[in-house]
Amino acid sequence: MTVELFLVQLLNGVSYGLLLFMLAAGLTLIFSMMGVLNFAHTSFYMVGAYFAYQLSIWIGFWLALLLAPIAVGLLGAAVEQWGLRRVHKWGHVAELLFTFGLSYIIFEIVQIIWGRAPVAYAVPVELDGPARWLQAAGITFPQYRLFMMAVAILMLVALWVLLKRTRIGLVIRAALTHSEMVEALGHNVPRVFMGVFGVGCALAGLAGVIGGNAFVTEPGMAGSVGAIVFVVIVFGGLGSLAGAFIASLLLGLVDAFGKTSDASLAGLLASAGFDAGPQTFGYAVLSMTVAQVAPVLPYLLLVLMLVFRPRGLMGTRES
Repeated sequence: MTVELFLVQLLNGVSYGLLLFMLAAGLTLIFSMMGVLNFAHTSFYMVGAYFAYQLSIWIGFWLALLLAPIAVGLLGAAVEQWGLRRVHKWGHVAELLFTFGLSYIIFEIVQIIWGRAPVAYAVPVELDGPARWLQAAGITFPQYRLFMMAVAILMLVALWVLLKRTRIGLVIRAALTHSEMVEALGHNVPRVFMGVFGVGCALAGLAGVIGGNAFVTEPGMAGSVGAIVFVVIVFGGLGSLAGAFIASLLLGLVDAFGKTSDASLAGLLASAGFDAGPQTFGYAVLSMTVAQVAPVLPYLLLVLMLVFRPRGLMGTRES
């Protein structure tokens, strides 16, 4: 692998990992603050992409980048107030079933409004094409992917400042463990949780805005990332934003480098002087390249994490 190809794959892995983090951050925020594992989270990611597509037709991409996440956040707040809050008293199973059913409802509504075929949600003209400053160094990499990475990092910084350096963040964290005291101080705890759920959905919507045109905006996009997002939050540790960030980058790099690697156990054994012998089932298995098994590598890492460290990389709760 040449240096240029290695750097391209590194950038691909980091950009995909940061997109995963944008998705996982909202889900982690909701779980850590409310204890709700939102099965419909990637559906809000899909809605964000479709909202941005529609708004970009009417008012352009840049206003859509601002307004679509806000619209998704308001939708999420409404879902929490008039739906999730009403089933909360019945426990976590009811919450899971509610969000699971909600994901199917959103899926059907999206198909009714925008159809089943992918929509033409394109990268803005200003960010289309390769990054010139990287191209000058012999590296061809889309400048829109760099924009995705910048948005994800800004989101991470803003989220950290909100939770750790503001009074709002203090109230949110206090409401999780001392809700009665927060109520006694005059804060509306249900409204705080509604805001947290809305912000978490807005983060998913933002991921949809910048990810929908980088990949494909179609009704199946929620399902295509649903499993990997849950891998991220379990691998990083349930409720840990730092763990989700590390896990997202790690899985992004595994995806990027795994899909292009032709290494195999048979090749490693042969280079060490061992010959498993052809025409055997074991040899056929050992001959499978990393690229062939790349789709299952994240789930293999998840299984190993659950076996040896159930709380994840930086989590405090058992997964």
